[in-house]
Amino acid sequence: MATRSRRRFKKSSIKTFGFFLIFSAIVWVLVQFSKTYTQVIEVPVNYLNIPLDKSISEERPDHVDLQLQDNGFSIYYYKIFNPKLDIDLSEATESDKNLIYSIENHIAEIEQQLKVTLEESKIIQDEIVIPFQFKKEKMLKINSNIEISYAVGYSADEDLVLVPDSVKVSGPEELISKLESVPTFRKKLEDVNKDLDGSVKLDTTGFGALSFYENSVRYRQNVEKFTEGKAEIPVEVINVPDNLNLAYFPKSVVVYYQVNLEEFDKVEAADFSVVCDYKSVKPGDDYMIAQIKSKPKLVNNLRLNERRIQFVIKR
Repeated sequence: MATRSRRRFKKSSIKTFGFFLIFSAIVWVLVQFSKTYTQVIEVPVNYLNIPLDKSISEERPDHVDLQLQDNGFSIYYYKIFNPKLDIDLSEATESDKNLIYSIENHIAEIEQQLKVTLEESKIIQDEIVIPFQFKKEKMLKINSNIEISYAVGYSADEDLVLVPDSVKVSGPEELISKLESVPTFRKKLEDVNKDLDGSVKLDTTGFGALSFYENSVRYRQNVEKFTEGKAEIPVEVINVPDNLNLAYFPKSVVVYYQVNLEEFDKVEAADFSVVCDYKSVKPGDDYMIAQIKSKPKLVNNLRLNERRIQFVIKR
């Protein structure tokens, strides 16, 4: 019985000793972490709003040194979560191909980002110096990638207008010198029956090394009520050899066209001409292709009721 009691006593003593050992260790850690320490921590920097006409050097500073005076818990937090500092370069000053970001002029912003008070702690650097190079600038023409499908009875006299029709870009000279234009993103406008006025973004895919001063463009077009008209036009055959007796039919074709309803009466058959070029006939063919040679500026969407003009050569 005595032996069993001693065993129980030993087990109880070990548990008690272990509890107090762990408790003491926890208290020691809490005491140590509650003390104030001074330690220098590297805080990574992230550059925002880089001026479009400048390219910052790869040798730019990638961190600032924060001398942190705080308890062990705060210092441990910084080491684990490693917060970053955003540097807005639009607020930097320019000096001899360097952008200078003053720490003193941005104390409140830095304190808010890093969750520190820079009265007790401090950033060792007084300023951040970022070397830069000027970029080459150029105007690129904007190519519309907008597809328009008008509602029945509607159309437009003039092409779609882009405002602006070109965009300023900047970038490495070896790249920018090879470029002439930039497209818009593809956009489909269907059943259009009123004036167009909207915006579309520029498709800068693959232009990653360039900076665009504008990312979108406006488009406009006056859309009006149109009607369809038609006119019978005689077919003229050109470039027929003098010694060739050519007979062809039909002698005339019908031209269908669209015109603004208000200008319908201004269109006359004499304003159109249709020709066939005998030189374009391939050996063995017995027909020519009719083409509209001239038309009034008021009309669009033209088509012929017959494009093949049959012919025979008389002996």
